[in-house]
Amino acid sequence: MMKDKSLIMFEKQSVIYLAGGCFWGIEAFVSRLKGVNQTEVGYANGMDLAPTYEKVCTGKTGHAETVKVTYNPEIISLEEILENFFRIIDPYSVNRQGADVGTQYRTGIYWQEDEQARTVLKFLSAKKRNSTKRIVVEAHPISNFYTAESYHQKYLEKNPQGYCHVDLNLVDDEEFDHLSDEEYKITQLAMTEPPFTGKYDGFFEDGVYVDVVDGEVLFSSDDKFDSGCGWPAFSKPISEEVITKHRDFSHGSTRIEVRSKKANSHLGHVFNDGPGGSKRYCINSAALKFIPKEKLESMGYEKYIKQ
Repeated sequence: MMKDKSLIMFEKQSVIYLAGGCFWGIEAFVSRLKGVNQTEVGYANGMDLAPTYEKVCTGKTGHAETVKVTYNPEIISLEEILENFFRIIDPYSVNRQGADVGTQYRTGIYWQEDEQARTVLKFLSAKKRNSTKRIVVEAHPISNFYTAESYHQKYLEKNPQGYCHVDLNLVDDEEFDHLSDEEYKITQLAMTEPPFTGKYDGFFEDGVYVDVVDGEVLFSSDDKFDSGCGWPAFSKPISEEVITKHRDFSHGSTRIEVRSKKANSHLGHVFNDGPGGSKRYCINSAALKFIPKEKLESMGYEKYIKQ
């Protein structure tokens, strides 16, 4: 039996929940890992059915400040995520990380798939064998997760000088040194440029558009149109093989996020309101680099020269 196409494009998504003290720093660190597509902070495994930050801070609700991590296991394994997680937490501390003290700051790894359970338990078992101290990181299935208030989401991106107990310099992102600050934030942190500000919004020269991260060809000028939305719009990618699609639940709605397959760069979103009912790939200019027709051959893109 053939799989439903709407399911195929989401089958490479996995979710793991990490608690490691104040969720601002954990979220900021984990979101920078290549292969992590989305992060969301919230309150996990507590008793209150309507937790708020104020309630959780009393320590009476039983919740842990937790980051919901959505990742592509073809790009980053769960083991890699856990190794990075252990780089930024104190696994021996009970109900305390950095300057934060309380049960809501306990450490934990919570899963929703049986295969993840085996991976997590094997990982922790190895850590315990190699440690002379008692590791106190919780490990069990997620029982509940409530999304935190909007001002907590991507807090350190909104407040760069805000409190953080995590050393964000531990993220190895030298491969992105060639990107501008805006290009990095959009492709790696899934941010969005303001409408009508991108350099390719009203741009219609003949050529191809490549991933600003690694130069992979993603779109052709032949498929670009003026949608009036404020971002570059394409009716289709150069090939379905160069992109991946993921559910995006941010901003209180469900959208389909588009990423480059090879570099896992966040590009934008796809909608079904293009001309004549076609697709509209709404893409951030900062995620793209334009190669004009006359330079295709000299820059190694001769296969894309129209005959």
